[in-house]
Amino acid sequence: MFDFYIIKILLLSAAAFIFAILWTPLLTHYLYKYKMGKQIRSDGSTPVFTKLHAHKSGTPTMGGVLVWLTVLIFAVLFYYLGKFLPWEIFKQLNFFSRSQTLLPLGALVATALVGLLDDWLDAKGKGMLGGGGLKVRHRLIIYTIIAAIGAWWFYFKLGWDVFHVPFLGDYQLGWPYILIFIFVLVATAFSVNETDGLDGLAGGVLLFCFVAFAVIAFSTGKYDLAAFCGVIVGALLAFLWFNIAPARFYLGDTGAMSLGVTLGIIAMLTNSALILPVFGLVFVIESMSVILQMLSKKIRGKKIFISSPLHHHYEAIGWPETKIVMRFWVIAGISAAMGLIMFLLDKHV
Repeated sequence: MFDFYIIKILLLSAAAFIFAILWTPLLTHYLYKYKMGKQIRSDGSTPVFTKLHAHKSGTPTMGGVLVWLTVLIFAVLFYYLGKFLPWEIFKQLNFFSRSQTLLPLGALVATALVGLLDDWLDAKGKGMLGGGGLKVRHRLIIYTIIAAIGAWWFYFKLGWDVFHVPFLGDYQLGWPYILIFIFVLVATAFSVNETDGLDGLAGGVLLFCFVAFAVIAFSTGKYDLAAFCGVIVGALLAFLWFNIAPARFYLGDTGAMSLGVTLGIIAMLTNSALILPVFGLVFVIESMSVILQMLSKKIRGKKIFISSPLHHHYEAIGWPETKIVMRFWVIAGISAAMGLIMFLLDKHV
């Protein structure tokens, strides 16, 4: 039985990769034809960033559509094929279920549509002067609203208020569970969004995280959720094929926002929220660099880093973009392995 589930996950992952690769030309044709390019901020508020990335202005954003739309198509396709066709294979490949994948899939698509609007505003130069899109406070409000809906679903619909602390056990929290849920999702979405700044950076780190959560979901018997993570991994690999420097297109908010929120929800579904910062160590470091930079400028009146998030600091001191991305990928791979070790040790305590 375990062999079948492994085959299912790997088959769906490979199929998602091939499918996403095949329809990428259609996506890129649309993005270039309608000039959905990223606008580099030029209002003087981020001089270091503008100087480093001026050459990237006009490169299409919205590349995250490749990931979430592939996942949505696979979920809907195999659900209805399994329901209306007599062949058993389609029923076996279905990974859509109310208990495991309805909430993460719904959050993925809903947040992706909000991010798509943000990317459109950015491409059309609406919003911020010299650039476009939603401001940080607007994004945080959106993250919080979506997280609150997810928390409501967990607490009131699923009756879930148990929070696991590695090596210590489960704790029934009651209503404070809602606050923790919201914090996990907002922090994760914010961190992924901040990391999405170099070709291949966020996509590669997300890849390691979703692989790790696929392992956790599988080991806890959540096979549909593991398959869901597998499809995301396959689609992310296809995205990275075109996003590795020099990027054909960028993840955009439609990808970063949706995948960040989905990552947080999967962490809560697998009751492994406290292992998420280990899996996503790069995300933690990147978001902390932004927070520390902001606090330092407000309190001390001076910066800690030449530019934040941290990857821009390394750019500013002369590191090639590919070197930064590859080294952050190495860190992401090691931290994902350490997180899995932590999970497996905790499981056997």
